[in-house]
Amino acid sequence: MTLEDFEKSLAEEKRAAAGVEEERRRHDTPGDGVQSRRQGVHSDAEEAQAKKQPAGLPDTSASTDHVQEQIQHENPLKRDSWMQEPSSLDIEYTQSSLRKPSDATQNKSFKKDFELKIHDKELNKHHLQDLTDGKAIPEDVAQSPAQHHVDYTFGDSGAQWRMTKLKAVYRRAQETAMPTDDVALEQYGDLRSFDDAREEEIELDRRETYGDGYVGKEKPSGELFQERKLEMGVRSAGKPPMPDEKGALPIASTTAAEGVPSKGRSMDPTTLNRLKAQVMKARLKGSSDASDLERKYNEALTASGDTSNPQMVVLGAMDNRMLAGGREGEVKAVNTKRGRERGLVEEKEDMSIEDMVREERRTRNQMGGDGQRFAERIAKDAKFDNDLEYMDENATKLAKRVQKSEINLKNTAISDFQKMNRILDSCPLCHHEDSDTPPVAPVVSLATRVFLTLPTEPQISEGGACIIPIQHRGNLLECDDDEWEEIRNFMKSLTRMYHDQGRDVIFYENAAMPQRKKHAGMEVVPLPYSLGETAPAFFREAILVSDEEWTQHKKLIDTLAKAKQGLGKMAFRKTLAKEMPYFHVWFEIDGGLGHVVEDSNRWPRGDLFAREIIGGMLDKEPDVIKRQGRWHRGDDGRVDKFRKRWRKFDWTRVLTES
Repeated sequence: MTLEDFEKSLAEEKRAAAGVEEERRRHDTPGDGVQSRRQGVHSDAEEAQAKKQPAGLPDTSASTDHVQEQIQHENPLKRDSWMQEPSSLDIEYTQSSLRKPSDATQNKSFKKDFELKIHDKELNKHHLQDLTDGKAIPEDVAQSPAQHHVDYTFGDSGAQWRMTKLKAVYRRAQETAMPTDDVALEQYGDLRSFDDAREEEIELDRRETYGDGYVGKEKPSGELFQERKLEMGVRSAGKPPMPDEKGALPIASTTAAEGVPSKGRSMDPTTLNRLKAQVMKARLKGSSDASDLERKYNEALTASGDTSNPQMVVLGAMDNRMLAGGREGEVKAVNTKRGRERGLVEEKEDMSIEDMVREERRTRNQMGGDGQRFAERIAKDAKFDNDLEYMDENATKLAKRVQKSEINLKNTAISDFQKMNRILDSCPLCHHEDSDTPPVAPVVSLATRVFLTLPTEPQISEGGACIIPIQHRGNLLECDDDEWEEIRNFMKSLTRMYHDQGRDVIFYENAAMPQRKKHAGMEVVPLPYSLGETAPAFFREAILVSDEEWTQHKKLIDTLAKAKQGLGKMAFRKTLAKEMPYFHVWFEIDGGLGHVVEDSNRWPRGDLFAREIIGGMLDKEPDVIKRQGRWHRGDDGRVDKFRKRWRKFDWTRVLTES
């Protein structure tokens, strides 16, 4: 059925409905005769009904008709809504509502606008905006240089206080809805100090993110303050020298433009070479400035050769073995575009015996060993799969050693040097010769290579001590024969002193984390005689249940048995290697028990392993065992008491009195 057929049928239904309605109306309104007959019939019926109806009752027939008429009037018959809609035949077309005519817009170009327009890419955008708003550049920003000297370094003892002050500025600016720069001016006095604090915050976040291997800035460089000055439109006013008629700069002007430093100031090798080239050109041309340029070159060369400048340090083979000699026979250059740009090298396959020996001497005893080199090889292989079949098929590829370029080697050497300097500067057991500052730890007795000090508080056993080499060593195995001779002298004297007090003594060293480069030392712990006899059993059981279940080394290394078998006092030094992390405890002067730590992450942090064992033997409280204090500079009341007991057995008096 089509739409037209449906509309026709709908129209016929409407006509039929209209006819029915008309018939109903004619039926409801008949002719006069019929109406009179009906009225007569109704009147007779009403009279009969009135006769039958008792007196005093109302007439119900009239009320019934009235109610029916009222119901029909209130609720007439209605059609459905779809039947009341107009037919589509009656609608010629539809049209959407017309849009209201909008007001005629006037072009902005016709309006008068005398305001200053600042483009988004304008370099002096902020400066011009400030000028428009009537703001002037602060004098401290315009006149203060970006680079300046400060008497602190990032991450020192005052860093926490500076970061607290910086956070207070941010918090106050957020609470009061004031600009941060205004709050910083009130707190710091100038914006340069505020930018230095922001720079330190960024540097400390980078150190926390990238870990110990990150090498960054030690002092503020003024980058943030320089950016602030550039945003405000402040730039250094300097005019370059004007060229002569030939288009070349004069020799004297070129030297000044390149910034020849004054006497006593060092120069980099590139500037020295340029200055030397100018001297040679002046000689060839017979210029009158040749003598002055030669004098300046000699002064700059002398200043550059002076090693008193702390900002320039020359690293050689003594600082890092990787910088020793050349690597012509060990590596070959990568002949690709990327390799030539970055100076990449790869291992040479046809190496001679001499080259192999030279490489072995240079790379032996490195941190991580062969395992780290294998991990570097895996990191370079994007298709590596931890599968024996893949390793077997690519054994030659995985066996190659990842060779670092010259730039990476130098950067690694510089990073190691700076890391070691930071450790030495913050070491509480080192004597700082440059500032003639004694160690933070109290010195009870001093020999030529080793000194005796007291342990940090709280002590696990009262009356303990520490034997520390003066030179910063990673562990006691790095000490030479002279240092070990003095260490053994202290061990003998302390054993006599504790035996005189009626106590036994044990010595131990915890060198489980060599990567942290901590100052080596031997802890001295006195014990009652009853516990001194059972101490080997306690340590043996603790070592067996510690660390990995399956290890490459023996869990227990009995150096005391080795000493009794003939090694004597050399048992400890000949049984363990200085490159591996270890823990060793001496029950006698010649030896005790040792353990090689294979997973330093599972080993208890700090000195907690030995403190837990000894604290359990002495029934110490858990808070005393777990608290590992620090040395503090100042008077220590324990020093005088210990010296009174130690004076009778102090072997260093022979050195001082003689």
